[in-house]
Amino acid sequence: MDGWHGAILLIDLTDGSWTTTATTDLVDQRLLGGKALSVPLLKRFGPDALVFAAGPACGSRIWGASRYGVFTRSPLTGLHTESYAGGRVPEALDAAGYDAVVLIGASAQPVVLVISPEEVRFGDAADLWGMDTYAAETAAVERFGAGTYRKRGALVIGPAGERQVAFAVIENDRWRSAGRTGVGAIMGRKRVKALVVQGDRRRPLHDAALIDRIAADVRTTARDDAGVAAYRANGTPMMVAALNSVGAFPTRYWSRGRLDGWERISADALHRQCDVRPHACARCLMACGRLTTVRSGPHAGLQIEGPEYETLYAFGGLCLTDAIEKIIHLNDLCDRLGIDTMSAGNLVAFTMEAHERQVSPFAIAYGDADRAAELLTLIAHREGVGDLLARGIRHVAAAWGLEDIAVHVKGLEPAGYDPRVLKGMGLAYATSDRGACHLRTTFYKPELSGVVPPDAVAGKAELLIDYEDRLTLFDTLILCRFYRDLYPWELLGEIIHGLTGMPGDQRSLQQLAAAVRDQLRGYNVSLGMQPHDDNLPPALHRPLADSGKCISRDELAAMLADYYRLRNWNARGQPGTGAAR
Repeated sequence: MDGWHGAILLIDLTDGSWTTTATTDLVDQRLLGGKALSVPLLKRFGPDALVFAAGPACGSRIWGASRYGVFTRSPLTGLHTESYAGGRVPEALDAAGYDAVVLIGASAQPVVLVISPEEVRFGDAADLWGMDTYAAETAAVERFGAGTYRKRGALVIGPAGERQVAFAVIENDRWRSAGRTGVGAIMGRKRVKALVVQGDRRRPLHDAALIDRIAADVRTTARDDAGVAAYRANGTPMMVAALNSVGAFPTRYWSRGRLDGWERISADALHRQCDVRPHACARCLMACGRLTTVRSGPHAGLQIEGPEYETLYAFGGLCLTDAIEKIIHLNDLCDRLGIDTMSAGNLVAFTMEAHERQVSPFAIAYGDADRAAELLTLIAHREGVGDLLARGIRHVAAAWGLEDIAVHVKGLEPAGYDPRVLKGMGLAYATSDRGACHLRTTFYKPELSGVVPPDAVAGKAELLIDYEDRLTLFDTLILCRFYRDLYPWELLGEIIHGLTGMPGDQRSLQQLAAAVRDQLRGYNVSLGMQPHDDNLPPALHRPLADSGKCISRDELAAMLADYYRLRNWNARGQPGTGAAR
């Protein structure tokens, strides 16, 4: 089938061997790539395998396709996980010429894997071990990149990944992170400091002329698109104002929905107080990234790409950090250490709340960014209280007797969209395979834009499934979420047909998405997921202190029942014979 390289690379770290296998021998190409190939590969090679893949659109002219995914069993949730990142390195991974790279076993010593179309080399990473992500990425490419390949780059872990912190990330392009659910910890467990990927291969396209036309048409459409203009002008920090305006900005560890002084950590504050310019991944016309340099104060001269909205909510809202420059410093520290800013911010805020309740051994008050920085370093190095926090929210809450206030689903903390106000997000968090994830549906979009009333329950599951199905296909192609409004069903079908030759009618695509969803759900059930895991924590069923807004257990149960019925799952949330639609 077109859109595939035709080979999967298997690297056995235990004995230092590698082999290639025809893709058709291992996966069903009709399910496309990305997350759809992860389940059969993890079933074949074990849940502790680590799978890297670019999607069928990577390397083509399709906008938003310079992304890769990482798939494994999460150390944070115990379930299947997927984590994605953009930048320019994804095209180098794709140019190596494999539909997936699968790592099994573990190396006895720190290693750098050098992957090219012709071979895999194992480099000694002893002196890279311990480096932060910035230094490690530079050193890995300079030392191990070779040849005249068209594309080259590195995926690396930091000190947190080396020590298997349960929410450690994999970084590339300096600031891009495969961030959630601890994929960096699995890489660290395997003693892999970096993957240097390089090559000049391209995927065959079924209809290159159609792909070229789509790319040109989307560029024309984007010129007058208000959403594209907003992302280019302000990036995701614009969501700080939007969420505060509706009272859904998680604040003071999930107790309130509005932050007093939110203006100090908003997009306006970022652009007013720092030097900021848009920054884009390869093959992107949005440039939502903020290449930011702090102008003044103790962090003057510090440069990052960010902070993104989710970092602003986690360190700003939850922790009550009152200045954008302080959040930038915490963001930079997380990037260097290699930890997820969302889980890290939630855990810091949880520790602040525990300190107020006099049960934390680490003294830290709300708003204390200096102590927050100290705590992040302890977590990454697993020292003192950091060793407990490094295991994730479920372990900390149990140790401190605070399970009743801990906010997570399946062990993963939610994003910055409070489901007591945006009730569809409650269903999204409850049903997401990887825990309280906003990206599987991005259902905050229709709720905030007025497509559906945020506090409604009836009929919400049907619309959420429509969003989820389309974005499931985004994850098989591995496309950027922010192109969701530019790629409606009809155009998505054209893209899939142009890449692969497969039928692109909406009905066929919905059936394909449902099959991928059922496959992943069944795999998670085999890993031990229980019906009660599709739920919200008790804390999110309590009213917000400032607005009184609440999502009741009955409301969530009603949406869940609708969701299961429409998915043709049984009452225990287990897949049936296929999609009901």
